[in-house]
Amino acid sequence: MDIWSRIVAVSIGGVLGVNARYWFGVWINKWTSPQFPWATFLINVSGSFLIGVLAVLFDRWSPQSRLRLLSITGFLGGYTTFSSYALESATLWERGEKGLAASYLFGSVAGGLVGVFLGIALARAITIPSWERTVANGASVESKAPKSSNATSEEQAYSTRSSPPESAPFLIDRDAKE
Repeated sequence: MDIWSRIVAVSIGGVLGVNARYWFGVWINKWTSPQFPWATFLINVSGSFLIGVLAVLFDRWSPQSRLRLLSITGFLGGYTTFSSYALESATLWERGEKGLAASYLFGSVAGGLVGVFLGIALARAITIPSWERTVANGASVESKAPKSSNATSEEQAYSTRSSPPESAPFLIDRDAKE
């Protein structure tokens, strides 16, 4: 299989997968509560189901096909990388490498959370002036902030916020209009 046909297969699958993720998420969010990331959860579970089915079918009937690249690597890679994580964990488990499977499962979750929190901390350190950051006990340090009579109420609320608002959006756009 030449390189360009692989690039095309993965690219087409990726375009279809990211669009399926976005629009399926928008549709799910119309019917669910904003308190839990139902769209992401259902996308991850459905993607995991699909990769399980497709991996077995392609291994049996077409292990080197462009269709495998288009559907598993491209489409499901764009739809959810969680499905790859789940399949790799199951593969390790089925090969009898239960310790590696457990390490991969829990290490990926723990490492992912650590990465997210480190990213949040770095982005806040870069974008939020030191006088707007919170002190160790969580109280906002407002007394050192320069006063601006031109600031809108939204800007003032943002500058004193020490954590994300309770209605912080998840990754799927809840306000998208079809």
